[in-house]
Amino acid sequence: MSYVRLNKHYIHLPYLFLGIAEAILLGAAAWASQFFTPDSAEIVRNWPQILIFSFVLSCCTLSMGVYLALVREGFASMVLRTLVSFFLLGSLCLYFIGMVFGETLIPQALIFWGVLIATALVVITRFVFLKVVDTHQLKRRVVIYGAGAKAKKLLEDLAPEIAVLGVTIVGCIPSENEVTQVDSQLVVKEPGDWLDYAKRAQISEIVISPDERRRSSGNAFPLGQFLDCKLAGVDVSDALSFCERELGRIDIDLLQPSWMLFSDGFKYSKRRSIAKRLFDLALASIFFLVLWPFMLLTAIAVRLDSPGPVLYHQIRVGLNGKSFRIYKFRSMRQDAEKNGAVWAKKNDSRVTRVGAFIRNTRLDELPQLYNVLAGHMSFVGPRPERPEFVSELANQIPFYETRHKVKPGLMGWAQLKYPYGASVDDARNKLTYDLYYTKNHSFLMDMLIMIQTVEIVLLGKGVH
Repeated sequence: MSYVRLNKHYIHLPYLFLGIAEAILLGAAAWASQFFTPDSAEIVRNWPQILIFSFVLSCCTLSMGVYLALVREGFASMVLRTLVSFFLLGSLCLYFIGMVFGETLIPQALIFWGVLIATALVVITRFVFLKVVDTHQLKRRVVIYGAGAKAKKLLEDLAPEIAVLGVTIVGCIPSENEVTQVDSQLVVKEPGDWLDYAKRAQISEIVISPDERRRSSGNAFPLGQFLDCKLAGVDVSDALSFCERELGRIDIDLLQPSWMLFSDGFKYSKRRSIAKRLFDLALASIFFLVLWPFMLLTAIAVRLDSPGPVLYHQIRVGLNGKSFRIYKFRSMRQDAEKNGAVWAKKNDSRVTRVGAFIRNTRLDELPQLYNVLAGHMSFVGPRPERPEFVSELANQIPFYETRHKVKPGLMGWAQLKYPYGASVDDARNKLTYDLYYTKNHSFLMDMLIMIQTVEIVLLGKGVH
């Protein structure tokens, strides 16, 4: 097993181990920084300094998507993101902590030398890791039982992310009389002894995804052989659970109402609800106190740029389908919807000059802090949609209204995993991630989403 489930959210062990190893390196960098200053006693006097330094830079690393960039974009991109996460985000965060709690907690010398040493250690370690370790050998070998339409759909879903997943698809084994639709090079003949095959081919997991589990010749579904494999340590899973774990989404084409009802997710916790509400109130208050100057400047800019009100409001659908009024700084012309509600689109001509800037920087969404304080929204949750679109989408997409079983948010899992979309197909794809969040949401997952949203904001991803 190369993954662990923390608070119902799957985390792949290679990323977890790499994160832990680098957190230790960051702590070592904080400790080593004391040897680069004449007054070493004033640099790192206690463990809290080392732990804070390591935690902050680890969060900054995660926020800039450094690990995925290492796999997807190469070593140079990883170095660039590391520099941004450490020297920009990390230094600013540490400086702010030192300013609020006093320089005795986070000395300036610790920030300078610690960040410098940490950058060198981390970049060298990742370089050595890439040269020494064959990452393909670390991946689990998976075989799919099925080679028809369902197996083909599963392969298509995995294809865009296969480079960063912890699995290698060995092949597809068609069930009896199944019409093969996958690439012929992936087709493997069904073995007479599944356990022997799994041992010989070093299979780590069997994913059950045939178009039809019954056999026309009367031969039973090989349940006994799959149980033998499972008892021997070979994981056996269905396509829906495999997709949920590996891709962080729930495929609605495979979803059955009974699975939703009897799964270990989609649960309500009063304690978690209260804790999340208190967290939202505290964070929204802090953000409002820190960001009000930017809100004032944005309001002035919107007012001077084009005629019309500074704030724009819409009715959105919230928790349990209840409507509420959402607020934004106006980024479009006043007559943008004179002919009724329409989807936003790329390079939308209705957007004003100031509107384009505040959209790119997400400044237009700052008034939604009021919605968080009022309890209409949370910081993390599915993005609320307009009633006109909800009615249309609910009629065309199964399980769409399930996303309203949790409070909507300023940021969400779907916004992290799927690019901005303005169509029914895009809404369908985003729903797969919203359902994953609805099923598995937790405080840990909320924190991960908030941290990783930093990359979305800084790089202007998903803006239309």
